[in-house]
Amino acid sequence: MKGMGPIPPAFRASEDGILRVGGRRVDELVEEAGGTPLFAYDRAAIRERVQLFRGSMPTGLALHYAVKANPFGPLLAHLRDLVDGFDLASGGELARIDASWPSMPISFAGPGKTDAELSAALARGITINLESEGEAERALTLAAEASTRPQLAVRVNPPFGLKGSGMKMGGLASAFGVDHDRVPTLVRRLLDGGANWRGLHIYAGSQSLSTEAVIESQRATVALAAEIAQAVGEGPPEVNLGGGFGIPYFAGDKPLDIAAIGEALKMTLRDRSPVLADTRFAIELGRWLVGEAGVYLTRIVDRKVSRGRTFLVTDGGLHQMLAASGNFGQLLRRNYPVALANRFGGEGEEEVTVTGCLCTPLDLLADEVMLPKAEPGDLIAVFCAGAYGLTASPQQFLSQSVAREVLV
Repeated sequence: MKGMGPIPPAFRASEDGILRVGGRRVDELVEEAGGTPLFAYDRAAIRERVQLFRGSMPTGLALHYAVKANPFGPLLAHLRDLVDGFDLASGGELARIDASWPSMPISFAGPGKTDAELSAALARGITINLESEGEAERALTLAAEASTRPQLAVRVNPPFGLKGSGMKMGGLASAFGVDHDRVPTLVRRLLDGGANWRGLHIYAGSQSLSTEAVIESQRATVALAAEIAQAVGEGPPEVNLGGGFGIPYFAGDKPLDIAAIGEALKMTLRDRSPVLADTRFAIELGRWLVGEAGVYLTRIVDRKVSRGRTFLVTDGGLHQMLAASGNFGQLLRRNYPVALANRFGGEGEEEVTVTGCLCTPLDLLADEVMLPKAEPGDLIAVFCAGAYGLTASPQQFLSQSVAREVLV
């Protein structure tokens, strides 16, 4: 038997043994949606996570949502009233932000932005986080051609990474951002070119479960911003401290101590260099806000035994929930939290391996885990599916059906 991660606290066993999302039975949600597979997101769990952030972090610290984590339209509409800004990573994400919504800060990061994407961002007055000197020149040229003043920030490639992070975004040669020692020269070029310099974006890594590492990274980020500001000769209007807040996916994982991170950041900002006295600060979060609020529901279509092992074959798979299969950045495959949704909270009765319906041995949703006795027609729930789920998966692989989504 192999372990699996902890089921997020938003999901509990109900008296009738049916998993509920947002107070609704999942079998009813599936029927209303027209079948499985189905991603269901709990709006109350997202709201509670935002409230935890607000109650723990320094007053005035802005909360931005990283749209790449989950760009589902109703979820974005829900978040627009909860967060202070959206951070984008593509022109496609920009198209998902309804231009009729009330004005809110929006930034656009990511390498390889096309001229069309830059022009679209410039036309909507969106802050562009520049990833290189070449991108800066293109943005300045396009803005001049459009007779508009560009809103430009610089993404910094810091000389440090976020320790213990799933993906390091600093401390190494990178396609992301401008090396920190070249940033002052670029900022002066933006100012000389008539741009509205919006500040710095410093992202050192993602998916860290080390409270101490997040605290250390934030201290180093504020110090680096001050160093750059000193070299430029003026403080940046805003510094995006990045994110990096991880969530527990696997056996043994423990959640971050958000209160401790908030207290340390209060002290870091209180003691910051005078050159940053008028600078606003923001944190960009995606996975931490929505990851544990989502569940992937897939129906068992076959039960079989092969060489003594029991397999539960579902109508879902890695084409919709790639991360749970272990093919989205894991070096060694480990199990996401899973459960039998129609006997939720029941005692494990047999060791099973849960697979998807694809014609590849990579299509593995849970490997050798203990579940209650399950039969075709039962629902498997894969948790921590609110971030990097459907849109982070190869949906066209083997031309399978597209999963449904619902915000509850």
